[in-house]
Amino acid sequence: MSARSQASSNGRPCVGDVMERDFVSVRPEERLDLVEDVMRLGRIRHMPVIDRGRLVGIVTQRDLLAASLSNSLDFENAERRRFMESVTVDEAMSLDPEVIGPEAPLREAAARMIERKIGCLPVVDHEQRVVGIITETDLIASAYAEPPPTEPSEPESPHQEEAACSRAKSASAS
Repeated sequence: MSARSQASSNGRPCVGDVMERDFVSVRPEERLDLVEDVMRLGRIRHMPVIDRGRLVGIVTQRDLLAASLSNSLDFENAERRRFMESVTVDEAMSLDPEVIGPEAPLREAAARMIERKIGCLPVVDHEQRVVGIITETDLIASAYAEPPPTEPSEPESPHQEEAACSRAKSASAS
């Protein structure tokens, strides 16, 4: 059974159904300036840190900010950049990140992220190898993004959607 078809017996999707399988990871010895560039250019906020095939940490935009602020409050841009070139990922990453398996319910992933105030969970298999990453954006998309229509239909205008929400709100209030 593929990870994409791991919906639980109650028909609700699992982490493996919505996680990102194509993710960018980094090694502990990489420099923070490279990580910062990749995050900015790729518009990503979380990168698993992998050493010898195993997850050893995670580096996030928040980690980059903390590293640069703690040492560069009075630096100009060029000085800050030189500083970031001198710091390695293992000096800034968060150790022992919270992880989840692909078969876990989405509700569990959301609960862990809310409880720990984190924006992602690396997804690991039974051998603790990273097989994906699930982010708060993935959870929001799975909850609110509409699946592509099966047959052509008139697109709903924002006013129609708003009216439908208002009707639903009125119905629940009565």
